[in-house]
Amino acid sequence: MSDSSPTRVLIWNEYLHEIENDGVAALYPNGIHGALADAFGERGGFAVETATLREPDHGLSEARLADTDVLLWWGHKAHAEVSDEAARMVHEAVLSGMGLVVLHSGHMSKVFQRTLGTHGTLRWREADEKERLWNLRPDHPILEGIPEYVELAQEEMYGERFDVPEPDELLMLSWFQGGEVFRSVATWRRGLGRVVYVRPGHETYPTYHDPHIRRIVVQAGAWAAARVRQDARRCTNPASLEPVPNPGKEHIL
Repeated sequence: MSDSSPTRVLIWNEYLHEIENDGVAALYPNGIHGALADAFGERGGFAVETATLREPDHGLSEARLADTDVLLWWGHKAHAEVSDEAARMVHEAVLSGMGLVVLHSGHMSKVFQRTLGTHGTLRWREADEKERLWNLRPDHPILEGIPEYVELAQEEMYGERFDVPEPDELLMLSWFQGGEVFRSVATWRRGLGRVVYVRPGHETYPTYHDPHIRRIVVQAGAWAAARVRQDARRCTNPASLEPVPNPGKEHIL
């Protein structure tokens, strides 16, 4: 992954709402994954591919994940249809250095739950209410160029308590018209990989057409992208660099 090569982005989407709901299809005629791919394309410097739930093996394989610097994950109504094997492969890829950006309802995905080790549960309400996302870390690369707050006229409410480990970095806090607050953009490190959760993005609203949200998602992908890839599944047994007593003695771990 040299500085001159593009960041390899894989955008995974269930792609069910768009083919089953005319209203969602009108908002995202090329799918949510298509709208997000366009956002990365507009920025430049990315090689973008997409995958969807109903493709063979969900469009995922160990080889494909090995060639991915950052995976974006959007899921909602079919978390149970994602195979345990797919979730395992993604988790292993993150531990080996691949970045993971989980979007909106992906908080209940097998991928998110397995990677963070918690249920990811929360409070929710779909009532067309206003959301105001406050920028807590204007110095952070994910929020470069983002104003003091981002206001969305309509979004699905997510409220605390959000069952996740304490974030390494809390970047944005949401307030909703109904009174709730929510940790909406947060990061964690798992193994050699970086994980980002970005809350806005309910399928019945034009959230992924908002320029600020598109910028946050793209910058989250760039920040989370792999710096190194290394299989960490096995303990190593290297030769000593300096003379040591009993160099051939074996130890059982």
